[in-house]
Amino acid sequence: MDRMSPTDAGFYYAESEDTPLHVGSVAVFEGPAPSYGDVVRLLMGKLPLVPRYRQRVRRVPLDLGRPLWVDDPHFQVLYHVRHTAVPSPGGEEQLRNLAGRVLGQRLDLAKPLWELWLVEGLADGRWALISKVHHCMVDGVAGTDLMQLLFDLTPDAVHAEPQDWTPQRGPSSLGVAAGAVQDALTHPLRELTRLSGAGGVRGAGRSAVAAGRSLAATVPAVTRQLATPTARSLNGPIGPHRRWAWADADLEDLRAVRTALGGTVNDVVLAAITRGFRDLLDGRGSLRDGLVVRSMVPVSVRQADQRGQLDNQVSAVFVDLPVAERDPVARLDSVRRQMDEHKRLMQAVDARSIIAMGDFVAPTLLSLGVRAAMAAGQVWYQAVTTNVPGPRVPLYVLGRRMCSAHAYVPIAGGTRVSIGIFSYLSSMTFGINADFDAFPDIDVLSRGICAGLAELLAAAQATPAAAAT
Repeated sequence: MDRMSPTDAGFYYAESEDTPLHVGSVAVFEGPAPSYGDVVRLLMGKLPLVPRYRQRVRRVPLDLGRPLWVDDPHFQVLYHVRHTAVPSPGGEEQLRNLAGRVLGQRLDLAKPLWELWLVEGLADGRWALISKVHHCMVDGVAGTDLMQLLFDLTPDAVHAEPQDWTPQRGPSSLGVAAGAVQDALTHPLRELTRLSGAGGVRGAGRSAVAAGRSLAATVPAVTRQLATPTARSLNGPIGPHRRWAWADADLEDLRAVRTALGGTVNDVVLAAITRGFRDLLDGRGSLRDGLVVRSMVPVSVRQADQRGQLDNQVSAVFVDLPVAERDPVARLDSVRRQMDEHKRLMQAVDARSIIAMGDFVAPTLLSLGVRAAMAAGQVWYQAVTTNVPGPRVPLYVLGRRMCSAHAYVPIAGGTRVSIGIFSYLSSMTFGINADFDAFPDIDVLSRGICAGLAELLAAAQATPAAAAT
């Protein structure tokens, strides 16, 4: 048995009828499609590498402790691996509509929290895999590492045969409750010892003081953001249905903009997304001077020796996307300055220690706090934008080459749109997930992102340095 970390438990508690909290992806492959049985056998040979995929969540009575991961005695891979098709020859719109319906449905919380859908019927003999994994199992960066479950680096890779598996017997309810009480009493002391290091309790105290001073340095930035008008019309209640769209970009174009205009590829991406939100608000008649769309940008604090672990090691920064700014280069400069400041502050703050402080929070309070926050909603930020770097080499499933992949990021707590960015080979893709009722104009956002990239590239090509080359 493993007990959830506080971050993972927060994602689990935040799940509700209208807010499924799984991450996902849609990957398209060259044909011909494999058989359903071949996909099942491939996965069964890989499952021993990741025991979590055959475990379910066991909540502690009265939430006296954080939930546990226990083996599912009724695990059946045929439940988790699904088979479907679009009317042939299916195009992007048909695949997006199907993926939106599949990804918008909640996972069954009584079973292991994942699904994999084999999709046939795409044009040119292509096929797709739609994957869903609950956020409490894995963060975006770790999820990229877990491509080893299905993906190969060569088309002729040899796969392990399926193995017999016997689930471990789960604990009794009394044992779960007793273990939670014991853990609640002893775990904070163990964490205090771990965090304090050789310096003992005084060392932990000095670390806390240093973290407090570093966090205090963020006060001016927060004060500025409090005084900045945000597009709160984008916030609001979330319904049970989703719209999903995507956009594509060429990594070489993004790098050309970065080289000519400065910043990072991520800065360029955020500036292009700013144009998308500008077009969206302008079309709604909600654009005004000085307005920004505040986006939460998750930041991985996962260390090199933690790659592949099934847990969440993430913090976040908040970036004000200057949608009221007409000049695309000025928008990029604004985003770059903010990201540079966030990087400076993140270096000063030990985000891993801050996240670990959650180990001192009583599980019942954590559960109540998360549910209350989700019910109340929030208006501090209007979007989630997360960039997950993918591989620069071709990937294969059962000998078929992956052509493209689009990421799916959940929405929750009054934030009704998210954008998952994924890079693969020479391309970058944008998966846009939004509340169905709140974003009937989601295509305006996706087209605006493409327009933002085009205008930044035009500006880059017009610079003297670009003209000289």
